Amino acid sequence: MSQENRLEKTNRINLLFDFYELLLTEKQQTFLKYYFHDDFSLGEIAAEFEISRQAVYEHIKRAEQVLEQYEEKLGLLKKHERRVQELEKLRGLVNASEMARNEKTNVNEIVDQLEAWE
Repeated sequence: MSQENRLEKTNRINLLFDFYELLLTEKQQTFLKYYFHDDFSLGEIAAEFEISRQAVYEHIKRAEQVLEQYEEKLGLLKKHERRVQELEKLRGLVNASEMARNEKTNVNEIVDQLEAWE
């Protein structure tokens, strides 16, 4: 796997984790945090929990699968990404429009608030 693909995967897992963390077991949460958030190696996690690297790998792979299953069923990340894109389009349309400057400012403040809720 290339460095770029690894980074993409890490970003996706971190985003999925943000949405579905509380639906994972405590062990799944811990291993994913160590591996993806804190950048621990499999060996470091294995030493911390006194288990094999293979066991750590299997726990992480299973947790990744669970996150993907939740996303497949609930689609929270997909909906989030779509909202972000639509808000950016809205911001672009407002800024390109012939609205008065203060109206643009007001609409952009509303878009800012909507983005903050994400």
